[in-house]
Amino acid sequence: MGNTFCLFCGCVEQSSVGVVEQWGRFHRVAQPGFQFFNPLAGECLAGILSTRIASLDVKIETKTKDNVFVQLLCSIQYRVVKESADDAFYELQNPQEQIQAYVFDVTRAIVPKMNLDELFEQKGEVAKGVMEELGKVMGEYGYSIEHILMVDIIPDPSVRRAMNEINAAQRLLLASEFKGEADKVVIVKKAEAEAESKYLGGVGVARQRQAITDGLRENILEFSTKVEGTSAKEVMDLIMITQYFDTIKELGNSSKNTTVFIPHGPGHVRDISNQIRNGMMEASCAQVTDDVE
Repeated sequence: MGNTFCLFCGCVEQSSVGVVEQWGRFHRVAQPGFQFFNPLAGECLAGILSTRIASLDVKIETKTKDNVFVQLLCSIQYRVVKESADDAFYELQNPQEQIQAYVFDVTRAIVPKMNLDELFEQKGEVAKGVMEELGKVMGEYGYSIEHILMVDIIPDPSVRRAMNEINAAQRLLLASEFKGEADKVVIVKKAEAEAESKYLGGVGVARQRQAITDGLRENILEFSTKVEGTSAKEVMDLIMITQYFDTIKELGNSSKNTTVFIPHGPGHVRDISNQIRNGMMEASCAQVTDDVE
């Protein structure tokens, strides 16, 4: 149910106030409820003002300190002060245009002092500054500024693309750093694994050689004991020659080549034995020399 009036009485609805004139001059403020008017005394209802909070959206285009054009979408929430309803009724013919003009003026005085990044970070400070200045001015006209919200900041499209590219480049750089660290860890772990593998392989080879030496010693002693007239040197020659041919056999089996050329003659077996013995003796002498030095 809205405001209803007749010549002698009227009803002012909740969240509204009426402005009563007498002989063309402001007389009083009619509060919500049933009201009587005396037309014989020159009283009449001049108008109704809503005291609800109203919202006004203002779009402002301005420039930042680093010469970037931006559009600011600002939402102003205001209301009529009941005690100053006569000022709100008589002083301003179009309060929305007045509010918008002051918002333009104050915003264009604050934003050019900030860079674009500072504007995004301190948009609440901009809204606070606008509210302080606007509250002082509109309070004189019977209006109260309740809230000012800086709803959106819209830079020029080319600036937004540049900002997105900068953000993307920074994220790619960060991803590259993380990938480099991950690759570094993989390389280090792989090197550590290879070192450990070589160490264990060396230990295995050493144990293998020790086992071969022990086996050869046992074979020489057993062969010398069971076969009379044989010396340890002859048994060692036989074992070395056997080992030599086993090596040639393994080489032929493991290599991609199917043919292995080796020198051969009537006295070649003895020559092989002498060569192996001389090589072992030279190695032993070299080891002794190194130990003396």
